[in-house]
Amino acid sequence: MKQPFFAFVLILSSLAGIVLLNSAYIVDETRMAVVTQFGEPIGGPVKTPGLKWKIPGIQTVHYFDKRLLEWDGYPSEVPTRDKKFIWVDVTGRWRIVDPLKFLQTMHTESKAQTRLDDIMDGVTRNFITKHNLVDIVRSTNRILEVKGVDDDGVVQGDYEKIAMGRDTITRDILHSARDIVKDYGIELIDLRIKRINYIATVQTKVFERMISERKRAAETLRSEGQGIRAEIEGEKEKELKRLTSEAYRKAQTIKGEADSETIRIYGEAYGKDPEFYALIRTLESYPAALQGSRLVLSTDSEFLKYLKKTE
Repeated sequence: MKQPFFAFVLILSSLAGIVLLNSAYIVDETRMAVVTQFGEPIGGPVKTPGLKWKIPGIQTVHYFDKRLLEWDGYPSEVPTRDKKFIWVDVTGRWRIVDPLKFLQTMHTESKAQTRLDDIMDGVTRNFITKHNLVDIVRSTNRILEVKGVDDDGVVQGDYEKIAMGRDTITRDILHSARDIVKDYGIELIDLRIKRINYIATVQTKVFERMISERKRAAETLRSEGQGIRAEIEGEKEKELKRLTSEAYRKAQTIKGEADSETIRIYGEAYGKDPEFYALIRTLESYPAALQGSRLVLSTDSEFLKYLKKTE
């Protein structure tokens, strides 16, 4: 009697343990849960972590991640309003805020990713086609601060003035997509345009235009530099002539004053003995008058008077 009873108790305990284990489930800090019974949700979503209970075999637990999830779209070819075909690559971050609604509409995260691909591609394409390429590429008109702008607001040198800018367009895409995905129990946290590029057929022409613009800008800068150089050299030449003229004037003034002083000193010196001065001047003139030439003078010439006195 004891052996069958012991076996019965052991089987009953095993069944109770299995039922107990199947009745318990754990929700950790990173997940939320929704309990369904025959496919229908029972109660509200379970968002608090801990040990929870359910009816085994009848109720099923569905887990959902409560952390930020990554969505990374695929590049798509989109035409802009000014007929420029570009590749646009968008990425974003989202999370599940209503697990019950998410279960009823999306069921799984993989289906949600696929649905986000469709939504984000459509919204992005809708906004890109409404704006020019310059608005999608640039975020500010800061370039206008260093470039001339005409009365119509068009920047000189092939630069356009943006109407909205990339940041504003990105925010509009985010708000529009956020309004759509909230019907699926999803909150779109952020969205960014990760990459923009021309399609291959347009890229070559764009690069050629960019090279041409840079060459033209370089020639303009060189021309301006040559003009500034000529202006600087002209100013330098003018200043050099002014300094040379001023130095020459001062030198001539000094020479004139020196010559005047020399004459005065000679005058004073020779004035003390005029006869001696006449003798010196006459003797100094003899070598110049007699060198390499023949000079015929009479004996009565004043030029020979000092020679006569030596006899």
